[in-house]
Amino acid sequence: MDRPFYPEFILGVFPRLLARLPVTLLLMTGTVIAGSLLGFLLAKARLGRSPLAGRIAGTFIVALRCTPSIVLLFIIYYALPELVMGFFGIDINGMSKSVFVILTLSLLFSANMGELMRAAYLSVDKGQREAALSAGLSEVQAFFRVTAPQALTTALPNFCNALVALMKEGALAYTIGMIDMMGEGSLIISRNYGAYGLETYIALALIYWAVTIILERGFRALEKRLSRGRRSIGRERESRRNITREAP
Repeated sequence: MDRPFYPEFILGVFPRLLARLPVTLLLMTGTVIAGSLLGFLLAKARLGRSPLAGRIAGTFIVALRCTPSIVLLFIIYYALPELVMGFFGIDINGMSKSVFVILTLSLLFSANMGELMRAAYLSVDKGQREAALSAGLSEVQAFFRVTAPQALTTALPNFCNALVALMKEGALAYTIGMIDMMGEGSLIISRNYGAYGLETYIALALIYWAVTIILERGFRALEKRLSRGRRSIGRERESRRNITREAP
């Protein structure tokens, strides 16, 4: 006989799932920091003058983007300790599972970030950088004052999409025993001998939907704010050109 559906169980399980939300967000934060740094290096290699470095970075990105998340997670979690023990004689099996999860997700995230940063950088007109250099700015100043703000505005929508994808991929952490939101949901179902699975997964979906909506609205507001500043700067430059043209 099929068990009836209990909507009230969804509300009852929310507090237990939300208690693990900080774990999920912590994994995302660590992944974003490490993955963005590695992605920056990959983008720099692909944009640099060294063909060899560009090919290596390109191959690295393609390999990671073609590897399923769960496959890479199992390789990092099960194979990496054996390799480290074999080559260096160091036992890392006792390390926190979060380290292996962040390492896996950072590699995957870096591949997306490398392409995202490269595309955002190329979207900025090179003439603006050259104008900044001719105005007396250094390469670093021209990058942070002229190129980076415009590239950031262009990259924000794709960066938001990458974060949402990262959050969904992070749910795979429960497969190696990491107790985040998804792991807590699996424990709840196991403790009820497989019952209330549908209710638990609906509660998880609602939480993930809510976090996704918050991320999208936050990035949309930030994008509008940056775009407004960019348009005001553009209007100011256009007015200056008009004044210069009208001057005798």
